[in-house]
Amino acid sequence: MSDSSHVGYLEAEKGLKSWLFTLDHKRIGVMYLFTVFFSLLLGGLFALLLRLELLTPTTLIFSAKQYNQLFTLHGAIMVFLFIIPSIPAALGNFILPLQLGAKDVAFPRLNLASYYIYVFGALFSVFSLFTGAVDTGWTFYTPYSVESSTSVIAMTLGAFIMGFSSILTGVNFIATIHKMRAPGMGWFRLPLMVWALYATAIIQVLATPVIGITLLLLILERILGVGIFDPTLGGDPVLFQHFFWFYSHPAVYIMILPAMGIMSELVTTFCKKNIFGYSAIAYSSIAIAIISFLVWGHHLYVSGQSEYASMIFSILTFLVGIPSGIKVFNWIATMYKGSISLETPFLYFLAFIFLFCIGGFTGIVLGALSLDVHMHDTYFVVAHFHYVMMGGTVIAFLGGLHYWWPKMFGKMYSNKWSKISWFLIFVGFNWVFLTQFVLGASGMPRRYYNYLDQFQPLHAFSTVGTWVLGSGFLIMTIYLLHSLKYGKVASANPWGGITLEWHTKGPTPIHHNFVDTPQVNYGPYDYENVEIPS
Repeated sequence: MSDSSHVGYLEAEKGLKSWLFTLDHKRIGVMYLFTVFFSLLLGGLFALLLRLELLTPTTLIFSAKQYNQLFTLHGAIMVFLFIIPSIPAALGNFILPLQLGAKDVAFPRLNLASYYIYVFGALFSVFSLFTGAVDTGWTFYTPYSVESSTSVIAMTLGAFIMGFSSILTGVNFIATIHKMRAPGMGWFRLPLMVWALYATAIIQVLATPVIGITLLLLILERILGVGIFDPTLGGDPVLFQHFFWFYSHPAVYIMILPAMGIMSELVTTFCKKNIFGYSAIAYSSIAIAIISFLVWGHHLYVSGQSEYASMIFSILTFLVGIPSGIKVFNWIATMYKGSISLETPFLYFLAFIFLFCIGGFTGIVLGALSLDVHMHDTYFVVAHFHYVMMGGTVIAFLGGLHYWWPKMFGKMYSNKWSKISWFLIFVGFNWVFLTQFVLGASGMPRRYYNYLDQFQPLHAFSTVGTWVLGSGFLIMTIYLLHSLKYGKVASANPWGGITLEWHTKGPTPIHHNFVDTPQVNYGPYDYENVEIPS
């Protein structure tokens, strides 16, 4: 296997201008990474403030309107600014061409444009903070989003603009995977991270225009009063929910499919074993992408839709659990008799398995008509959503970040502090959201500013858990930033992986990644027949 020059992409060109106008996919990935990580910290700060307000059943710090604004900003920032772009745009941009043996993505200029479109849209969204922060909730449900006096247009226009970034990234990834694979890398020699990003890109291209049109219609409704969602003008406010969730449920898999791809990379590297059921995992990614377009109606069981429609959506909801289950069982089977190494990235893999399974099983609970009617709009739904989104996507993002950090920056972080941080995040997360399952099953509605005294002990217990969770993220931020300047220099392959990114010489390859195009003549996880690169 060919290697690259010892000159790293961080050292090749210096200065702010070289970063702002770079066409190197690695630098663009790093810019995405710091932007989305900042969004994570900002959204997390809002979450801490929300839980602090809920420490008592009556007003503590914020007014009801301020609470709704914080609630909306937390959700919108976490979903649109962090979770959707975190793995595909940040980690995917850096890793995808390296895993394919390519020198870059298919359209480098489009890649840079995608980043600036994302930043431009994010600035629009943040601008709404200073012009009357939105208080509608991150779903912008009509009719209130049409009537609200807050900056709904600025926030939704920001999300509309960011949608173009998502679409263009998806187009770029599809073209790159089809046209820029190294010689010998057939479809069934692709790393499973690439399969996951491919399935994600399909959803990005097909589903994102729907939310774009929906948000545009909402803006037109506010400006022109066209009546699409106004029943007095022949419109239907529930139509907004159909449009929104036709995108937003596939968007859940924009968030979770790349997370599953990371898990496949971690389990093979830290078990030093070929993946069990490669083809099944690859096909299950495509199956999830297809089925994700057919289940949006399970968000509308109590909206008055046909009982027969609800039955069909319930069956389809159960069906999407099958390909997800295939992945989980195959990861566990891969661990069997593996040479397991409990490094920090693998600890995040173990956390993902535990947390995502809870999120998946409770999703089946909410997919059942008889149960969902009672659980709908309770804290049970809040806990389920966070076990899938944070317990799945965010945990996987952190696992991938710790896995590829040495390759991205050429430095090792503190092994001790990374494990302490993992422990605090894992314990703190379960502390917060397992409690909320109990709250929801007890009848506590979500989105309530004040609540009955009987729920106060559980709310207070959940709030204390956020302090543990937040401390884990604070420690992580400190040791990762500390490693950039003071961390030990990383070897080219600190974890012993065999996918192509670990065949580049040195921790950070040069602009074109490989001096000579790699020739692939083995599977991506064929540990039995491939010498692990040093």
